[in-house]
Amino acid sequence: MATEVQPEPTEQQPAVEATEPTRKDRVKAAVVVQYGHTAARAKEWLATSDIDDAEIWQLAGERKQRKHDDKLAHQQRAAAEAHARLAHAKMQADAGESTSSGMLASLGGRVAAEESKLAALQNTPILPPTQRDANGVRHAKKAGRAAIVAAGGLGSLSVLGTAVEQAATGQPILLAALGTAAGYGWYLVSRPFDAGQPAPAPTTETQTLAAPVNMTKTEQAVGQREFNAPPPPALTVPQLEEALRKIGMMKGDDQVQILAVPQRAKDGNTTVVFDLPAGQKVATLQAKIEEFAGAIGRDSTMVDVEKAGSAVRTSLWITDEDPFESTRPSPLLKAPGQIDAFSDGVPTSWNKRGKTVLLPIRSSNIVIGGGTRSGKGVGASNVVVGASFDPRINLRIVAGKENAEWNAYAKAGVAATYFKPDPDRLLALLEAEIVDMKRREAELNRLGKSKLIAPVIDDLGGLELIVIDELATYTRTGKQQRDEIMEKMVNLASVAVGAGIMFVVITQYPNADVFPTELAINFTTRWAMRVDTAKQSNAILGDGSAGQGRDASKFDPPRPGLGWLVNPFVGVTDTARSFDLDEDERGEITSLLEKAAKIREQAGRLAGQWDDPIEKHLLNATGLSSSAGGPKRDGVPGRLVLHRTPDQRMQMEALRGCLIAMNDLGRDVAQVDEMTELIGGGMDEEPLGELLRAAGAGNTVKVTIPGLPNRVNGYRRADIKAALDFLEGH
Repeated sequence: MATEVQPEPTEQQPAVEATEPTRKDRVKAAVVVQYGHTAARAKEWLATSDIDDAEIWQLAGERKQRKHDDKLAHQQRAAAEAHARLAHAKMQADAGESTSSGMLASLGGRVAAEESKLAALQNTPILPPTQRDANGVRHAKKAGRAAIVAAGGLGSLSVLGTAVEQAATGQPILLAALGTAAGYGWYLVSRPFDAGQPAPAPTTETQTLAAPVNMTKTEQAVGQREFNAPPPPALTVPQLEEALRKIGMMKGDDQVQILAVPQRAKDGNTTVVFDLPAGQKVATLQAKIEEFAGAIGRDSTMVDVEKAGSAVRTSLWITDEDPFESTRPSPLLKAPGQIDAFSDGVPTSWNKRGKTVLLPIRSSNIVIGGGTRSGKGVGASNVVVGASFDPRINLRIVAGKENAEWNAYAKAGVAATYFKPDPDRLLALLEAEIVDMKRREAELNRLGKSKLIAPVIDDLGGLELIVIDELATYTRTGKQQRDEIMEKMVNLASVAVGAGIMFVVITQYPNADVFPTELAINFTTRWAMRVDTAKQSNAILGDGSAGQGRDASKFDPPRPGLGWLVNPFVGVTDTARSFDLDEDERGEITSLLEKAAKIREQAGRLAGQWDDPIEKHLLNATGLSSSAGGPKRDGVPGRLVLHRTPDQRMQMEALRGCLIAMNDLGRDVAQVDEMTELIGGGMDEEPLGELLRAAGAGNTVKVTIPGLPNRVNGYRRADIKAALDFLEGH
């Protein structure tokens, strides 16, 4: 056998010893590369980088649609259940079983409330998703994928592999559950990763990629905060102590004791609970809120101080934005259902912390004051519209101007009484309420109660809410009947609240002449919007209020509807801005009152549905009715029209028919026979004559008709029109 001769090595060609990597070394190197691909792919998948923003927004919209559909289905079930309960109660009543009318009224109100909620949901458009909604979808996707990995562990390659492959190719994630081999799963996740970048090489960087993925953070620049880390506080403890020293509430070695460390919440607001140094009180800090807010670089609307137990324990809330800068719609626009204004209150406004202020119609008279265009009218509308959703409240509205500001309450039939400026009629109304107060007190005595409580509201005939717009129209010195009106208002305000008779008064002139102390002292709910001076503010909020930090002349900037709202008996002492309710441009008040009218109709409490002792007194005293705003529902009282008998309705139809016949004949006089012929419908001369006489048109008179040689018996247009006007209340 020939032997191959190897050349001798020389200096120019040194000998090289060939070293072939072993199989084990090759496997290790390949695994390192595969782990780099796997880690990069897993990191991208867990970060949901494979889902573009368009798909996320689409998913967010679908989620909102599902939530809306779920709410709608739930409300449909609630409405069906309310109908079923009412039907069952009516069947029991028809069968002679004991079912109180109060129970039927309550169930009827429940039906109306559920139907109103259902209608509101059906008519509420589904708004496009927001950035917050989109973020929520992406975070949910991340959490779901993290759960997949956690369920099988990072080593569960079949689960992770098919999950990743699903994102790339649409294969169902159930492949793993159906038995996909671990080897195939490893292939899916370890194959070269080239999503816009070269596959990672087995370097130090690759080893970093292969490290366990932190599921709680996303890609971010160096130095940025993790999204789930506690955000920095808006106020540190040293800053707090420095601010307290600036306003003289800390001296020397004084320190505050921190009970809850300041930390910024998800909504961007910061709350800290601490004890003030000895000798200081929360009330003192509240009185210095303007100075304190300035010391920490904020406006007073961005800072809120509450007593958190003892006199020194303070709950301090801080925000970085003015909570009253933007308007907010009334929550009733979204959920216009029946409410319990006595126990729960009516939604009127929101406070600094964004919470809805519910103002009870209970045990308190209400005054709302402020300068021109301060928003007091909108504030009052929130109170009165809210009260209209409780059918137990009898609304008595006394306008201060001749415009149509309050007409919607009459047109909807929710105003039991409504009239335009009329001192004599206001005096008669107050006299009627005094008579009713005595009746109510006698009923409370019979029931063994010292004051009105919720279970006996219906027994007393509901709650009386007397709304007087622009008090100065009636109580300014020199006004007609001023002294008599003031005397009766003071009488009612001081003793009638316990019997369920309360006032809501609105004034543009908060001074001692219009709102004197003997009256003001009985108004414990006070809402002071922008005024010019601290003295005017004190006239609404009470003497000394400005010195305690409650000064409505210091709003900067002043915003419509923003004011100090105080009712210490229900724990309300705060700046609050009224919800935006517009009638002139958006018709929101009319829309809400129409829904309130349905609730009242179900309960039998629309104007004209029940025996109203107040309107009966006014009718007897003046001969005119202001129920639901009078005949034309415009605040002009007229003859009683809501309780016409069937005979009166027939008489009115006959009178209208005669006027139409005269129009057809083209003259202002007519004989009975020719009018009968034109009216038609089976009408005869004799019945028509009887209806006209009964209606007040009188007997026939001699009239001249063109073309006839002699005067004949007939009716004149003026007599027919006068009779119709009488019946219509004009």
